[in-house]
Amino acid sequence: MDKYFRRLVDWVEVWTVLLLVLMVLLVSLGVFFRYVLNASLSWYDEFASFLLVWLTFYGAVVASYRRRHIGFEVVVDRFTPSTRKIVELIAESCVLGFQAVLFYHGWLLMQKMGDETTVSLVWVKMRWIYSVLPITGGLMLVISLMRFVSIAAGNESGKGGDSAWSGSSSQ
Repeated sequence: MDKYFRRLVDWVEVWTVLLLVLMVLLVSLGVFFRYVLNASLSWYDEFASFLLVWLTFYGAVVASYRRRHIGFEVVVDRFTPSTRKIVELIAESCVLGFQAVLFYHGWLLMQKMGDETTVSLVWVKMRWIYSVLPITGGLMLVISLMRFVSIAAGNESGKGGDSAWSGSSSQ
């Protein structure tokens, strides 16, 4: 199961990179039209904002899976193993609660606003835009459930992915 979920997260990462590339191209196109051709595109700003939101939420899925979100490792690593396990279970329970709220209320918002359209692109339904909330909320909920079970079973290493930047300036 973990192998397939890892592949899914890898695809989410590719999707996130594509969103970033598309956003950079779109903003560059908007700047070109505005400052070179003196003809502003009425839709690029709104669309770029949607891409930024999608990029943020899908990137959060990858960061969550790789344990690259902000944490207090300096403090938690000083605890005894039994205390650390309790603290990690409490923290993961809070994350689970947040992800459940994001998934559920994201679904409700998507249903309620689904038939509305964007301001500048009337063929784009808000259901497509708001779909990021239940999708990423559900993915992060699964990640948190897997992590909670792993912590409870004593299999969680507590460290982030090795391939990610650790935040150290010495790397």
